[in-house]
Amino acid sequence: MQKTKTLNPYTYSKGEAAGYLVGLTGQNMIYNIVATGLYYYFQNVICLPAMALSMIMLFARIWDAVNDPMMGTIVDKTKSKWGKCKPYLLFVPPLICVITILTFLNKNYALASTSGEEALIITWAAVSYVMWGMSYTIGDIPLWGVTSLMTQDENDRAKLLALARIFAGIGGIAVLIVQIAQAVSQIYVNKGFSQEEASQKGFILTAIILTLISSIMFEFAGLSVHERVAQSEKHYTLVENFKTMFTNKPFRQILISGILRSPIQLLSIVGMTLVTYYFANGDFMNIFTTDASGKIVGIDTKVAVDVIMIAIGLLIGMFVGSGATPALTKKIEKYKLYNFYSVGGAVPFALIFVLFEITNGNLKDNYILAAVTAVLIFLASWSMGGLNVLQSVMIADCIDYEEYTNGVRTDGVFFSGQSFVTKLGAGIASLISGVIYNAVGYSGKAINTLNNDLHAGADFVTYADGKYAMAMFLLISVPPAIGLILSAIPTWKYALPDKEHSRILSELIEKRKAKAQNQDTLADH
Repeated sequence: MQKTKTLNPYTYSKGEAAGYLVGLTGQNMIYNIVATGLYYYFQNVICLPAMALSMIMLFARIWDAVNDPMMGTIVDKTKSKWGKCKPYLLFVPPLICVITILTFLNKNYALASTSGEEALIITWAAVSYVMWGMSYTIGDIPLWGVTSLMTQDENDRAKLLALARIFAGIGGIAVLIVQIAQAVSQIYVNKGFSQEEASQKGFILTAIILTLISSIMFEFAGLSVHERVAQSEKHYTLVENFKTMFTNKPFRQILISGILRSPIQLLSIVGMTLVTYYFANGDFMNIFTTDASGKIVGIDTKVAVDVIMIAIGLLIGMFVGSGATPALTKKIEKYKLYNFYSVGGAVPFALIFVLFEITNGNLKDNYILAAVTAVLIFLASWSMGGLNVLQSVMIADCIDYEEYTNGVRTDGVFFSGQSFVTKLGAGIASLISGVIYNAVGYSGKAINTLNNDLHAGADFVTYADGKYAMAMFLLISVPPAIGLILSAIPTWKYALPDKEHSRILSELIEKRKAKAQNQDTLADH
């Protein structure tokens, strides 16, 4: 006789958690394909003007200020046989897949022959990016919100959220789309395409393949998760949700802190551009040496070591920070660790530009300087990964606080706040980069000229009197350091310490059990 599989009514199974984490990894790969890859593509491949690119990103984020809480409200009011988050996780990944690919299907601004064609290129970039942001929100809010519905056990939830941030960090491997696309572009160069055409075709093909893989992985979350925490009978309206986001004190503190921390995202946005241009002179394929016919015959050890060290600092630092933070929270109060990452993390960020200045911009002259730079980036990235983990865990605590205080679980709305902060941060970071890049002339058709000059043998470090290199190091250093210090101000005296949250959650669990027992008693009669 075949045994029927029984669903644990209190917490998730290992298989369920695994499916969720695979899905979350795929979803974060999509995010990084766009946050790093599309930004690089817009800026350095199809060469959009710096301020136009910044305005596109900023407008999309202003719209998110309305769209994210609105989507959170819709999620919280959703009722289905699966629950309120699972339906979106089942059906949204294919939509995000299609729109993500569409954002890359544009013409090269540098090759436009008329002002009308230039306007169309910018318009499609704006429209497709806003469409992507809206579709991503529909999947992102339920993906994080469902974590507080999969278990009634605080430790299990904290463990899942910590793992979620670690696997989100693994999804960060998609930032390598830049390097992969450059390798793929070489195929088109060998077929006789111009450098501009080859770069674009390589990027589009890479984006399509990575997006398809990521979307299939994302679907695993919808197929795996089950919701166990009962939905509140009471629901807030959209207006009430906006009010709640600011009347819930601990959540308000996290929200404001996250916004102030926005410049930290410059490390992700500018990081791969820095690696590619400063350390690989504009093309990842420069780690290889070639003969007169263009055939690869060896490896340029200096370039390869520099690129690998800095890339490890960027990627592994965030991964290690995400992985170490859950263990640290067992010994250190969450909000105190959060503030330590904010203030302490500002130090390595600031030192990156200090080191660049005192070496007159020649950080890649020897292995030691490159290694020190990599260590500073590693520590900066660690703080970023740790803050991401703590933000998610603390937001989940705020949902319990809201249920305890007002009897309503606002999973969708509060995690829409996380989505909003992340995307607003990208918009603010893009605006900062646009202003600085525009000031030094790293914009539009000038980048196309730069790319051609680098392929002809120019040196990026000294190109444009070193202003381009200086701008990139400034962006990943000074604004993030300032933002991190400011972000500690709202949470310095945090309103929901761990001890208070544990008390609240214990009472909530008892209330849920009593309610379930009452319903069973009524059903028996």
